[in-house]
Amino acid sequence: MTFVEAALELLDESGVTGRRRDRIGDMVPTIEQWETSVTDLWGRFDSLDRASGVAAMRELVAACPATDGRAAFELAGMYDSMGFEDEAGAEYERALELGLEEARHAQLAVQYGSTLRNLGRLDEAIAVLQAAPVHASTGSAPRIVLALALHSAGRQDEALQVALDAQIDALPRYQRSMRRYASALTEPTGSGGPAAR
Repeated sequence: MTFVEAALELLDESGVTGRRRDRIGDMVPTIEQWETSVTDLWGRFDSLDRASGVAAMRELVAACPATDGRAAFELAGMYDSMGFEDEAGAEYERALELGLEEARHAQLAVQYGSTLRNLGRLDEAIAVLQAAPVHASTGSAPRIVLALALHSAGRQDEALQVALDAQIDALPRYQRSMRRYASALTEPTGSGGPAAR
């Protein structure tokens, strides 16, 4: 339920009169209410079609009380998820210009890098993903999407190396050997790297 819907429901329950329903949309939610509405919308994502998903997020963006890039980031994510990648790219760029807190910045790097890859802007995708900040909210996702971008750019050995590196820390053993094997993928032949087994 969006903030506007919640406000309308509260007014109906309390019997407040003298205020037109169409003016409720002018009320400004707290940032906590806005964030809850965004979370609720993403929770209903699978039940939304392209048009209603984007329209609902645009409504939330218009009501956002924050001046940073969070609203642009969320709109970009909705565009992206609904297959409007050109529009998503523009909103990701706007979110970066306005600034984001740490977690959303890390998530933006993954999402924007993926969008750039899908748009065929591979060099930009690789640059964004290589510079992606490390954050618990994204785990190894930046490196996995980087591997996909490198593969799309025809850099298969680097792609495999990055994909392996992204998973090595999760191994209960063999980490040192796997790091050597991964490094050998991009070493010139005859450089003294470990032989593949």
